[in-house]
Amino acid sequence: MLNNTVGIQHIFVLMLENRSFDHMLGFSGIAGTDAVTGAPTGIDGLKGTESNSLNGKPYSVSRGASNIMPHDPAHEFADVVVQLCGPGATYHGGPYPAIQNSGFVQSYASHFGSEPANHPGDVMNCYDTAKELPVLQALAQEFVVCDNWRASMPGPTWPNRLFVHAASSGGLDHSPSVAEIVLWESLQGFGFKNGTIFDAFQKAGIPRRLYAGDDFPLVSALKGITLGDIRHYSQFASDLNGPTYDYNYVLIEPSYDALNDYKNGDSQHPLGDVTQGEALIKLTYEAIRNSPLWENSLLVIVWDEHGGFYDGGAPPAPAVAPGDTAPGSEHNQTGFTFEQYGARVPAIVISPRIPKNLIDHRLYDHSSIPATVEALCGLKPLTARDAAANSLHHLISLTAARTDAPAKLPNPASAPASQPVSALTPQPAAVPTPVARPQDSASDGNVPAVVHAALRQELEVSPPEQRPAILARAAAIKTRQQAAQYLDAVRAKVRGVRAAAPGTPRA
Repeated sequence: MLNNTVGIQHIFVLMLENRSFDHMLGFSGIAGTDAVTGAPTGIDGLKGTESNSLNGKPYSVSRGASNIMPHDPAHEFADVVVQLCGPGATYHGGPYPAIQNSGFVQSYASHFGSEPANHPGDVMNCYDTAKELPVLQALAQEFVVCDNWRASMPGPTWPNRLFVHAASSGGLDHSPSVAEIVLWESLQGFGFKNGTIFDAFQKAGIPRRLYAGDDFPLVSALKGITLGDIRHYSQFASDLNGPTYDYNYVLIEPSYDALNDYKNGDSQHPLGDVTQGEALIKLTYEAIRNSPLWENSLLVIVWDEHGGFYDGGAPPAPAVAPGDTAPGSEHNQTGFTFEQYGARVPAIVISPRIPKNLIDHRLYDHSSIPATVEALCGLKPLTARDAAANSLHHLISLTAARTDAPAKLPNPASAPASQPVSALTPQPAAVPTPVARPQDSASDGNVPAVVHAALRQELEVSPPEQRPAILARAAAIKTRQQAAQYLDAVRAKVRGVRAAAPGTPRA
């Protein structure tokens, strides 16, 4: 049992992919109660007049975003500099350029071209939330919507996700290549000066569990995470309704389907169907809401970074650097100081211990998750970032659990109620990983992180003498097809070892 005064015993975190706040919630029109003052308030969303320009043509925000984007908007470090700071903006260390949120259309066009063949204004299209994202709208109105939650740094998925686990990215400011991740494992692996929240749990004797829609969740690339920590998401609801459930911290990763351009995933990556992510959110909430754990639970649903989509939220004061690395140190390619937050992302905080229909305008970033865990579990901060971050535990003010929270949410738009998300069905070992663009580079988006997760799992189940050969095989991966073949081989190997000897320790 956790020793806290607010009644929370189970903390759940679901992190989705690549969507900005305005893109998802800017047109939601949600009104409610200010979480701090108690006064009536509304979300800091869109007026409908916001725009970017390209070649003298304005592109305004509009309703009716597509369920599936034709392209994945770029969101590497240099792309985000342009998106936030305007066409021609660059960064070479030191203070971040002034932010006007004026370069989203230019960034998109520089990668995918202009009209008529392409439509750079797609990154300005936003959802009519109530109609197109009814699950998200319902949760945002029923619980707490945070309209100033920031990506922890202005860059891609992997460093931002690391902030959830360590209040730092270890200096990483870019998406790593396959060669980089093999080099890390050839040395000592990717580590953090002060460890991760999982290391802190282990020292404090706080049990954790990880659920994943894929065989190779990104978190399994971290040191200290073993196969024994991970269960497939298909077991989530039944586990919560078991005779006992002692896990105080539960991380949920969606299905990515990264090598297949996310087509069958439910992470809400722009190349996947956004309604599949809505289905995953619905399933996750309803599993917790209708379990014996509900009265003592806290669920945080958040997106890792903005994915290149427009957001007009004004930049906050400079961020507190984690302090565990220095600009230009290992893993740092740009000289980034980590003193600038990224764009806003959606964030919903759910608990029966929180009053209904709150809007929280306070500044949060992904380090607020370890800060919240630390506050509720009595742990020390990992870095200067989570030490300074706002914690969500202040939202938990009810001494008795609400009884009026909905047991069921609306169905996703255009998705039948019976349609399962891919996370509910483990990939059969005999079915090859589907691959889009098989001859393209494997160092693409999330693919190296998935390869890294598979590499860590293979090392865990293999004798130490196999380590050089395993690393050499991973280092030889050049194409997406080769990455898929590697994942298939590791999947078969890991499942075979686990079936023969469950709980095999890391080598």
